[in-house]
Formats: sequence, structure tokens, C-alpha cells
Amino acid sequence: MSESVFPQLEALLPHVQKPIQYVGGELNSTVKPWDSCDVRWALMYPDAYEVGLPNQGVMILYEVLNEREGVLAERTYSVWPDLEELMREHKVPQFTVDSHRPVGAFDVFGLSFSTELGYTNMLTALDLAGIPLEARNRTVDHPIVLAGGHAAFNPEPIAEFIDCAVIGDGEQAVLDMTEIIRTWKAEGRPGGREEVLFRLARTGQVYVPGFYDVDYLPDGRIARVAPNKSGVPYRVSKHTVMDLDEWPYPKQPLVPLAETVHERMSVEIFRGCTRGCRFCQAGMITRPVRERSITGIGEMVEKGLKATGFEEVGLLSLSSADHTEIAEIAKGLADRYTDDKVGLSLPSTRVDAFNVDLANELTRNGRRSGLTFAPEGGSERMRKVINKMVSEEDLIRTVATAYGNGWRQVKLYFMCGLPTETDEDVLQIGDMAVNVIAKGREVSGQNDIRCTVSIGGFVPKPHTPFQWAPQLSAEETDARLGKLRDKIRADKKYGRSIGFRYHDGKPGIVEGLLSRGDRRIGDVIRAVYESGGRFDGWREHFSYDRWMEAAEKTLPAYGVDVAWYTTRERTYEEVLPWDHLDSGLDKDWLWEDWQDALDETEVDDCRWTPCFDCGVCPQMDTAIQIGPTGKKLLPLTVKK
Repeated sequence: MSESVFPQLEALLPHVQKPIQYVGGELNSTVKPWDSCDVRWALMYPDAYEVGLPNQGVMILYEVLNEREGVLAERTYSVWPDLEELMREHKVPQFTVDSHRPVGAFDVFGLSFSTELGYTNMLTALDLAGIPLEARNRTVDHPIVLAGGHAAFNPEPIAEFIDCAVIGDGEQAVLDMTEIIRTWKAEGRPGGREEVLFRLARTGQVYVPGFYDVDYLPDGRIARVAPNKSGVPYRVSKHTVMDLDEWPYPKQPLVPLAETVHERMSVEIFRGCTRGCRFCQAGMITRPVRERSITGIGEMVEKGLKATGFEEVGLLSLSSADHTEIAEIAKGLADRYTDDKVGLSLPSTRVDAFNVDLANELTRNGRRSGLTFAPEGGSERMRKVINKMVSEEDLIRTVATAYGNGWRQVKLYFMCGLPTETDEDVLQIGDMAVNVIAKGREVSGQNDIRCTVSIGGFVPKPHTPFQWAPQLSAEETDARLGKLRDKIRADKKYGRSIGFRYHDGKPGIVEGLLSRGDRRIGDVIRAVYESGGRFDGWREHFSYDRWMEAAEKTLPAYGVDVAWYTTRERTYEEVLPWDHLDSGLDKDWLWEDWQDALDETEVDDCRWTPCFDCGVCPQMDTAIQIGPTGKKLLPLTVKK
């Protein structure tokens, strides 16, 4: 039996900011009796409660596991430094918010990484939980430390800290793992920790870094990654859940006690994307496209609203307006909830998928806020390089429609530092913003038109055609964005109507180091953690200097440096740290797409054209699943 640490924790809460985030008891949370369960999971989104609680991935796995007989799942989040200090002083371990049990008492400690900047928070949680930081120092009584989420597609930088990683969809994966662990425990835990990890690894669906050795060439590149244990596969495959209607989770979404980043109920309307934007890791690794049916979506919205009382529904996916029945979905939901004033939202709209009918349905019951579009590249040439097939005419036509129908605010999202980009490509972002404002003023007859330009630094990611690309240095990124800022400010006629937001280039270099890093980067992560690194995804906590000092201290021993991982271009022959992790994408296809990018050649979306042989469907034994079903979303009850 594991005791609750709440009595010790409660005494500390009056001394910390936002204590409510640590008390648990949210609507739809689940607490199961400890002793009636034989496999116990602690699930973590390694960030603060306000960011972690709305995370769909953790919420889904929490519910999938708790529905299973004899299995319990509880949640834990990163504690802020004020509470961390008190917990260390009073010897209170990392705890779950559901029943305040020590994380170290669970069988599995599963962490979901949507960004690599959560790695230092993982080390904080492990240390607070009393779990040895290095996997090789753990005993049979410590939890199995499991990484998942998009960043787990290259878990090599954290290989020494995790016992295993699962790549791809988690729903079926966690249930399969649970059964293996349950059987091993029922047999009396034979062979200890190594045996249960071996049983997981030999399925070919769970990656155990400890069972693989990495050899390096004299110049620092990887010579090979190979299993060091018989029965362990050379490559580990990703999981793909087919037929999303069979997995209608979350059925009972959690309702937070404290304010969080998203105050709404979210329904994933499809998974995967084949638009083929070359910078987009999420689109590449989640292939193929699998649509949820219009009726399946309707049922999830109905049950979720009843279970939560939220007044806004987010229709989530990587490109929500691409659902084959999005118009019917939006109209059907708007009709159904007209009297209840339930608002609908799409996270961001593709320029070529936007139409005013859809936009009007989305805002019919809610508020009319700004519209967000993501051209990503400032010039026509850049958009060909990244395969974002949107012309400036498309964009101007779309915003003209929006401004003409009463919208006043448009947000445009771009990236800086894309492969082959020049200063001129970035300066054209300013021209585009000016043209948008000019068109808005023309069609609306108003001068209160606003356009916000938001720019992020490009970070090359594994399993994308840009995985070979050099990254732009922080100094060059800042210089390029400085020129754009000066250009916008100098425009007397339109400059004041253009909002300009950008991030400096430094966090992107750290993200680049972690996203394409190998096992040698583990030393850097540990050094940053030991020198106080926490919450690196938060601007006010992030320290570029701390990361660079840690890299300078640890990497020279290996004959490499930060630039070697970030601003260096890779060749076709190079073994990449994640090559033994199979996302389904054929490496030769990715390389050809990288060459197409350099030639400024566009590739169509395979949803509507013949297959381009990316490899996913045959390799993963999957297929694209799209409608239309032809069904309508009828009101559930006839209102008298």
C-alpha cells in the first residue's frame, strides 16, 4: 500500500504560488483503490499544471488505462521552483495530483514530450521521486520510465535517463504494455527489471535504449546503432491506431480547478496530415490521415459538453479545415447548439481551405475573434521550398473575404531560417502584411484593420525532409528579423497597423541541439539540470547561456560542439541518431523530397492524387481513411 503524502504537502501549500494546482479533485478525475489494481501508471506532461492538464495525449491515456479492470492511472505535473525547494527541504517526494501518492511507488512513470524543452523538467521529477536519474542504476522496485509523444521519435538525447520509449499513437500501446507488465508481476517478477524490459522490447513496438549500442566514427558521426542483446529487433516500429471512431477519447474530459492555457473541450476530428509541408514533423510522423466520422464527432461533442459544462469546443487536428465533411460538421454543430451558445473553434485555418460560410458557422454562437493563417514562407519561392502551396493571391483573396465580412483582425504566422532562405525572402513578409492591410481597408472601407505578423525560428526535425538541413545561427536569425522589423516600422502608411511578434534565435538553437541530438547530448541536459535549468519552454525561465556553458563543458570530450549538431548540413550517407526508429517513412523518399525542396519543386497531397510512395501505408499496414460518409449531424432531440 502506498500512502498519500498530502498531510505533509498541505502544510507547504500556503507558502507557494497557485497552490490549487497541486490539490487534485478535478471534475471527471479518477481515483481507484490502490490495492485492487495490479498495474499502476503515473502519467506526466512535464510542464506546469496550466499547460499539462489540457494536454489531449495524457488525458486520453489516463482514461484508456483507468477503464481497464485492475489498472489505475494517476497524473503528475512539474512543480514550480518555489514548491520544489520546499519539497526538498521537507522531504516530500514527487506526487500525483489524483491521490497524492509518491510517483516512485508506481509500476510505470510515463512522460509525454511534445517538445524537447521538457527534458530538464523530467530530471527534476525523477530526482524528486527518488528514482535514480540513470536507467542503469534502477532496481526492480523503481518504476519503468517511459517516454512518448512527438519528441520521443528521437529519444536518443535522453537515452540514459529513460528505460524505454514508445513512438506513435499511445492508446493500444499502453494497454499492450500493461498486459506484459501484469503477466511478469503475476509470475513473481522473474529476471527482474531486465526481463520485463526485454519482454517489452522483443515485441518490436517498445524501444529500450539500454539494449542498443552506438558506435562512432573518428569525425564524430555515428557508425552504427545495433542491438547488444539477442532477440531485440534492429528497428522499432511506430504504433498507428486505425478507426478513430473505436477510440472516442476523452469521453469525460478533465475540467481544471485552476486557470489553464485552454478553457475549452477539444475533439480530435482527424489524425495525420499528408499536405507534405517539409518542415512539419507532426504531419510526417502521424501519417496516414484517419478521419473521425461526422457522427462520431457529434457523439463526442455531445457527451463531452454534458460531462464538463464547457462553452467552447475546439475541433482539433493538424489541418482541421481539411476534414472532408468540415462544412457539415461546423453547420451541424452550430445548428445543434444555437440555443446553448456553444462556440466552435479551429486552431488555425489553411488559406486555401478557408471560406466565409465555414467561418460564419464557427462564429455563429461564439465571439468573432481574429483569424489565424500560416503562410510560413514570406516569398513565393520559399513556399515552394517548404511545399506550402499557397500563393499570395490566395492569401489576399481570403483576407479580402474575411475583412469584407466583418472581421477586423488577421494573424499571419511565418518562419525564419528555412533552408535556402535569403534576407529578401524574409523582407517580403513585410510586403505581404502591407498588401493584406491595404486590401482590408479597401474592401471594408475602414481604417481600423489590423494584421499581426508572428514569426518563429525554423528548427529542423527528425523524420522530415529537412532532417539533413543546416539550421540558421541565432545571430543570423536575429539580424534577418531586425531588418524586417526596421522595414515595417519605417512604413508610415501601414506600419502602425502591423503588429510584429518574433522570438529571438537562441531558444531555437537549443531546441535544434536537442531535436537532432544523439546520446552524447545527455551530458548537456544533465549539466543544465544540475546548474538549475527548469521550465526551459518558458521564456522567463529559459537561459541560453546556461545551455551553452553546459555544452562547452561536456561536448569537447566527444570532439563535437553545438554548431556540429545545429548549423551543419548532413549528407545522405550519414547515419542519423533516429534511423533505427521506424516512423514508416522511407528514408530515400525523404531524401528525394529534400532534393525537390532544393530544386523548389512542389509535391501534391496524396489524399487527392496518386500515391507518392512515402512508405507509410505498406510499411505500417495502414491506409488513408477519409470520408465523406454522406451522413448529416441531425439535432439529437426535437426541441418543442
